[in-house]
Parts: sequence; structure tokens; C-alpha cells
Amino acid sequence: MAINFNQIVDDIKRTNWKDPGTWSLLPMLLVLVVILVVVPVAGYFLAWDPQYEELSKGLEQEEALKKDYLAKKTQAVNLDLHRQQLREIDTQFGALLKQLPNKSQMDALLVDINQAGLSRGLQFELFKPATSETAREFYTELPIQLKVVGTYHDMGGFAADVGQLPRIVTLNDIGIEAGKDGNLAMEMTARTFRYLDDDEVAAQRKASAATKKAAPAKK
Repeated sequence: MAINFNQIVDDIKRTNWKDPGTWSLLPMLLVLVVILVVVPVAGYFLAWDPQYEELSKGLEQEEALKKDYLAKKTQAVNLDLHRQQLREIDTQFGALLKQLPNKSQMDALLVDINQAGLSRGLQFELFKPATSETAREFYTELPIQLKVVGTYHDMGGFAADVGQLPRIVTLNDIGIEAGKDGNLAMEMTARTFRYLDDDEVAAQRKASAATKKAAPAKK
């Protein structure tokens, strides 16, 4: 069956759109297609799609709020446990801090290191603390250049004695070579640590803030 497009165009032109009772079959079908297809599609893009996106965002926000609620609920349930852990951490930190001497105890610590070597029969050829300390966040480091002469057994005992001192001392950059009279010569850097008092911490933070303020801004 051939379709007469000219006839279709003529029917549409002659249609009185204000009087549906006079419409032929073709205009009725066109209006029906518009109602069933075009109107829903236009409604989707103009009204439903934005509402759907808003609904999706609302669901995502609801899920995020649920997770946040559960996380805070877990924290609230475990609050006493967290407080206990914090107290334990404070206790452990205090115990570690006690292993760091303050400024007035540094001289005694240097004497203890020296006595640890002498008690093992070692001879000190070099015992040279650094002229200045290296500052960290809440403590300082003081390197000490050491050179001792003695037997291998005595050097091992000296290292063990240093490790058992009530204050933290580490031995670094150890080198051993043959010395005189069949003994060994051991060179090393002993590092001692001292905690900063409140005034020193405040002064250090003030100096750090002033340095950052004076630094030129990066472009």
C-alpha cells in the first residue's frame, strides 16, 4: 500500500485544531503520539530527571550520615576504653621521658658514660662532646665522639653497660681496628638525649613561627 504524503500534508493543513470533532484519523494519531511519547519524554528531562538527581544526592547524603552516626556511636560506646588507653599512653610516655635527662643531669650522664668505659679497663683516647646540641621537637641530641682502646671482651661489656644506663644513650658509627699491644681501638659516636623544659619548648616554637613568618611566600 503506497502512502500519499501529499494527501497527508493536505489533511494536516485542512485540520481545524480548535475543533477536535472534525479531525481525521491522521491528526488524531499525531496527537495521540504526542500525548504518549513526547509529553512523557519532555516531562522526564524537564521535571523528573532533576528530581531523580536530587533524590540520588539525598540517598548518598543519607548513607554518609548513617556511616558518620555509626562511627560516632562506636566512639561513644568505646569512650571509656579510649580514655583508659590514653592514660596508659601518658604513663608510657612519662616513663620514656624519665629516661631523658634534663639540662642539669647531662653532666652526670657524661660522667656515667666515662665511668662505664673505665670500669671495663678501657683507655679513652678521645672523649669529645659536641659544642652544641641538635634541637628536635621536644628533645635535643648531643653527639659525643669516642675512641677507646682495650680488648674485644671489654668493649662488648662497655657497650652492654651503656645500654643499661638509666638514661638513653645510643652508640652509632662504630669502627674497630687493631690497636697497640694486641688490643683493639674502637671509634664511635655516642648520642645522648635531653628533653626540653617548658620554657625551652615555648622558645623553640616561637623561633619556628618567626622563621616561617619571615620566609618568602612561594609563587
